[in-house]
Amino acid sequence: MKKLFLSLAFLSAGAGLFAQGLTSKKGTPILPEAKDWSISFDAVPFLDYAFDKTRIFSNTAPNSAAGALDYQTPFTIVGKYMKDENTAYRVKARVGFNSFTDKTYVPKTGTSTGETVENSETTSDFALTLGAGLQYYRGKGRLRGFYGAEGIIDISKDPSKSFTYGNSLGLGNTTPRVLEDSKGLTFGIGARGFVGAEYFFAPKMSVGAEFGWGIGFSTTGEGTAESESWNGTSVVKTTNKTAGGSNFNIDVDNASGAITFAIYF
Repeated sequence: MKKLFLSLAFLSAGAGLFAQGLTSKKGTPILPEAKDWSISFDAVPFLDYAFDKTRIFSNTAPNSAAGALDYQTPFTIVGKYMKDENTAYRVKARVGFNSFTDKTYVPKTGTSTGETVENSETTSDFALTLGAGLQYYRGKGRLRGFYGAEGIIDISKDPSKSFTYGNSLGLGNTTPRVLEDSKGLTFGIGARGFVGAEYFFAPKMSVGAEFGWGIGFSTTGEGTAESESWNGTSVVKTTNKTAGGSNFNIDVDNASGAITFAIYF
């Protein structure tokens, strides 16, 4: 809640700095108009950078979104198209892929000269979020409330690992080891209603906050785990399936009140 109070204080301070007219000194409209486009994103990382000594806008609490549907992640971009001055079509997207390889040197089996070989561990994951909905505005001044609803599709894969080893299994090296741990693909769908407010501190530029309530369902497929061992004469590889699962949840999201920044053009 600390961040919410700070957000409201930030907006109130902004209101005192700007006149309440709906055009700038140059005659530029303050509020978005029909056929305008918009992009918005979480402004907290930028505010944290600006206030780095105190990081007063940081929020370390986990997101409480339903299941695998991460409604308000810092890496999700929201786009809007203004059908008219009070109605917007809204879409959101996040596409992320991460792969990281960690290499280590270990002694080479069967030598005593300090010779080493290389082991490596690669971790990778994937996330795709797509959403679409309608957003309605209320109010005529710089501070405008809004509400709406949207549907969301989420496809993701938890971190999977693969391993390579510099030493072969055999005499002198008989410890079983993992070759791959691949997680199953998660597919989720959900819907949410939301309410919030935007303050237009400059022509077609705003800061705001949004809160939502959603319902979501996700299911995770089976994964695989591959390992190898030494049976005394040869290497034996084993592949096992790992169980998936499902999740159903109804809950609020973004309860910490993240600050958003939007540009209309």
